[in-house]
Amino acid sequence: MSIAARIVRPTARVVSTRSFVNATMPQKHTLPSLSYDYAALEPAITGQIMEIHHTKHHQTYVNSLNEAEEKLAAAQHANDVRAQINLQPLLKFHGGGHINHTLFWENLAPKKNGGGELPSGELMTAIEQTWGSFGQFKKTFNTYLAGIQGSGWSWLVKDTETGKLQIISLPNQDPVVGKYKPIIGVDAWEHAYYLQYQNRKAEYFGAIWDVINWKTGEKRFKA
Repeated sequence: MSIAARIVRPTARVVSTRSFVNATMPQKHTLPSLSYDYAALEPAITGQIMEIHHTKHHQTYVNSLNEAEEKLAAAQHANDVRAQINLQPLLKFHGGGHINHTLFWENLAPKKNGGGELPSGELMTAIEQTWGSFGQFKKTFNTYLAGIQGSGWSWLVKDTETGKLQIISLPNQDPVVGKYKPIIGVDAWEHAYYLQYQNRKAEYFGAIWDVINWKTGEKRFKA
């Protein structure tokens, strides 16, 4: 075999690998922009918390999800089933973190943009039919939040099979999947409130309702 042939063959394999990367690597996820300033939710949530939560915590989930998906694509290309299985917890955690926070930012709004206003129409009717009153719904939701041990989220969800509303809590960054559709979610991780409320998380659970964007909730309910 000539020296030229030995040089060309590795070059051909490099080109093939690059083609694989370009063809199979998923499009990178990016940090979504907020529709309001970091300080716009004060006094319910300080601008400092919002900036750190968005640019540090959420960005970390985005970065880690991209990294996990790149590793998954490589494992799939290599037909490495064990590696694919081993990556599932990372994909669930960081993918869930990205999904949950994106939904969370959207279901918050400054008071001047409707934050804290009561839901209306079909969603309010469904809430009242399920819990008797909006006040009782809030009390029940906050009970779910207070019951989270460690880190997690509470969600108002719609059962797509029955059309009924429910409140559920999920641990860590587990996303709402399956038959449930997320309507409104509240982050109960300490990073969402600790710099402002310290160990008084019940105060955070009470204040968050002042900036809940029920217009977004109504759109999700009808979709």
